Amino acid sequence: MITDAAVQDGLVNGQFFLEYLPTVSLVDGRCLGAEALARWRRPSGVVQPDTFIPLIEGTYLSGMLTYWVFETVASELGDWLRVHQHASIGVNVPPEILGRGGLQYLATKPGVSEIRNQIILEVTERGVPDNMGLAVLETASRSGVRVALDDVTLSATNLVILSRATVDLIKTDASLAAQITPDCPCPAWLSGLSALLQSTPVSIIAEGVETEAQATALRSAGVTMAQGYHFSRPISAEQFKAYYARSNEPSG
Repeated sequence: MITDAAVQDGLVNGQFFLEYLPTVSLVDGRCLGAEALARWRRPSGVVQPDTFIPLIEGTYLSGMLTYWVFETVASELGDWLRVHQHASIGVNVPPEILGRGGLQYLATKPGVSEIRNQIILEVTERGVPDNMGLAVLETASRSGVRVALDDVTLSATNLVILSRATVDLIKTDASLAAQITPDCPCPAWLSGLSALLQSTPVSIIAEGVETEAQATALRSAGVTMAQGYHFSRPISAEQFKAYYARSNEPSG
């Protein structure tokens, strides 16, 4: 049974680990970085985050897990990131943590602070502006930390938020890419996305890309970055570094 006590025990006893989902350029296929994803290895098998994250949202465990992710990224990829200064790693951050010292932690924690400008803080729309506040987004931007608005569905609510918030990246929800099919190669939201790209300076990462047809449609709409199984499944830190090296090898 999944309980908050079990999550705490898992963190204390080293049962959690990270996998990295590569972010790929739709322009030339190069790997640009990755998103860090927490996994929980139990005797019964690996537990995915959609099982335990809802359980700990709004609790102290949310902070414990978030800071563990920061420190693990720094431990596994810190030296590598210092060498590959154009690469970035996205970390999902609950709005209550970002609004209660999360930025200060990122700026001052030894080992983490040195790579803070290569960390992208990913916050879902529910945290903006109610829980986190637009002021925190502006503070992040001024401090050099990039913020991504995650799981964007291009609803009217999203567009209002985007018009008011200071964000560097928009990550479209995977459900949007799934709508690009042979029977529907250009869903209505795709033209809206093109218009958004023309009216705002933010960059867009399309999540959930699983086919070349989806990648092509997104590329034609002006989207320059994507994640999804078409490029890679979530992989270990060592596998990610190898993937990055392969994709960035000079052609010819």
